[in-house]
Amino acid sequence: MVTWDGPDDPQNPQNWSNQTKWTIAVVAIIMTINVSYASAAPAITSPFLAKQFGVSAEVSYLVTSTFLFGYAFGPLFWGPGSELIGRRPIFIIAMISFTLSHLGQGLGNNIETVLVTRFFSGFFAAAPLTNCGGLMADMFSAESRGIAMNLLGACIFLGPVFGAIISGFTVENGLGWRWVYWITMMFTGACTLAVILLIPETYAPVILLKKAQRLRKADPVGNAKLYAEHEKQDWSFYGVIKRTIFRPFKMLSMEPILLLVTIYMSMVYGLIYALLEVFPIIFMQKRGFTAGQDGLVFIGFGIGTTVGSIINSYLSRHYPALIKKWKGFPPPEERLLGAMLGAPILVIGSFWLGWTGEYESVPWYIPALSTILLGMSICLIFMSFLNYLVDTYLVFSASAFAANTVIRSTVASAFPLFTVKMFQNLHVNWAATLIGLLALLFAPCPFLFYKYGTLIRQKSRFAPCMDLNIAKQLEAEKLLVGGTEKV
Repeated sequence: MVTWDGPDDPQNPQNWSNQTKWTIAVVAIIMTINVSYASAAPAITSPFLAKQFGVSAEVSYLVTSTFLFGYAFGPLFWGPGSELIGRRPIFIIAMISFTLSHLGQGLGNNIETVLVTRFFSGFFAAAPLTNCGGLMADMFSAESRGIAMNLLGACIFLGPVFGAIISGFTVENGLGWRWVYWITMMFTGACTLAVILLIPETYAPVILLKKAQRLRKADPVGNAKLYAEHEKQDWSFYGVIKRTIFRPFKMLSMEPILLLVTIYMSMVYGLIYALLEVFPIIFMQKRGFTAGQDGLVFIGFGIGTTVGSIINSYLSRHYPALIKKWKGFPPPEERLLGAMLGAPILVIGSFWLGWTGEYESVPWYIPALSTILLGMSICLIFMSFLNYLVDTYLVFSASAFAANTVIRSTVASAFPLFTVKMFQNLHVNWAATLIGLLALLFAPCPFLFYKYGTLIRQKSRFAPCMDLNIAKQLEAEKLLVGGTEKV
């Protein structure tokens, strides 16, 4: 079997220079901002689409929902695709297609064209969201990738912030709603060019496969028996379908940790896109803001997600020591500290936004400040639970992520469809109260998992529970050392 030429093999992405790693990481981070920007920016075009094409407001809200629905299907293709042919080809194929899909939105002469191409935009945009985390893991060791992953997580939430601000001023300055899509296409095209020029192949099994192929080609007789481990995987149609569709949903039905985390994260993720529809009610209808000023309110959300990322990094500062102590596999529950802080803050932020946003006599900056708490809590919950799923399921984490992403994106795609009606019929205060009560219902989740997660994982068919085996080893070593000292 072909492997690396020693621990310092320069072909191994783990051995690349920090400059190379961070150049690639920055491109990945910008890609993530780009696709999340594209998911949120067109929300402002909904009333213009309704007027231009003579459709109802509910149909116009589909401009966001169809994109998120594409998010739900994309991971089932792009995740396995990157494991089959590598990260680089998938990024290039998806980003070029993502760029071209904006033509249908900028030039579309009917609502059907816009919505269909928005679905495909979401489908292709799912590739960076699905694979950029894997890209970081390809290059950085577990001890050193914390900063890169925190930046990646924070930037997922910065995209909607930039999208709301830029699109708001775009339509306000008279450029027209189509320019929202043209600007998004320009941004996506620039990212695609950066991907083509700056991102090499980073997936180790594919790099070793190409190495084996080169060696066999160079010496067909002498190297005839050389092979790469990647060639021994089951890449038949049934094998791929089993891993990408059957296993994720089997896990979802059998794993209480995955099920509860997915339900909670679906609600939290949907809240991001609900805010895109709620802010115009609070700040434009009730307080007379322009579209551009309404977009600026999202700055508070961006500040919150940035603060949340910093707090999460601070709460994870002990992790390198834990990795060393636990021989690379510390208890996954140590990842939940951020969620334990974020869960109650989400409840407070929801009630704050609703009960200050409802009344026009309350100055605009009071409900605007609540967005800092909302952004902070959403970021803390997301980053904690995603890391928790990785550490809990290890080799099955890709399947756990696939199930989580499909359900989360599907649920979030429904939020724009009912949010406006809910906030208009129930009023801002009681609608936000409903969201706050749901957040309160799920708030104990990280605390319960922190206390009982070990017991639940012991009964799991998919959680390897490496920390439990290491705990037995550490206990045995402690007893051995204690016995030796006694002698």
